[in-house]
Amino acid sequence: MNMRCGFCQNPYAIGRTEILAALQHLEAENLTHYDAHCPRCRRATPILRQRLELAMPNWREELKEAEKQPAPAPLKPAEGGAEAPPVQEKKKASEEAAAKPQAKSAESKKPSAPKGPPRKRSQKMPHGKSGTK
Repeated sequence: MNMRCGFCQNPYAIGRTEILAALQHLEAENLTHYDAHCPRCRRATPILRQRLELAMPNWREELKEAEKQPAPAPLKPAEGGAEAPPVQEKKKASEEAAAKPQAKSAESKKPSAPKGPPRKRSQKMPHGKSGTK
């Protein structure tokens, strides 16, 4: 569901899982609106319950299906002393091409002569107009 923050006018989207959790919370607490927080300014934008139900009309059935599905198992670190050797990623051709000219230009640069003090502006402008108002 696409939203726009009422304070900073930042557009953002609310996913189906967040809508489902919001409707479940509204049902349990018997509330009339849900406060969606803007990812940019973190202010709460109220969303009416009817608008959430329009976005997900069969939310009760989807909640039952979501409860039936097992939660994904958290990833565990690999056990054992043997570590896999690090995999080297190949650079893209465009990255290699961009890296080569930089290396050449850094080597071929010669130190430039020191510059003198900055020039002072003349009091008179060209065409006879004065510089001050």
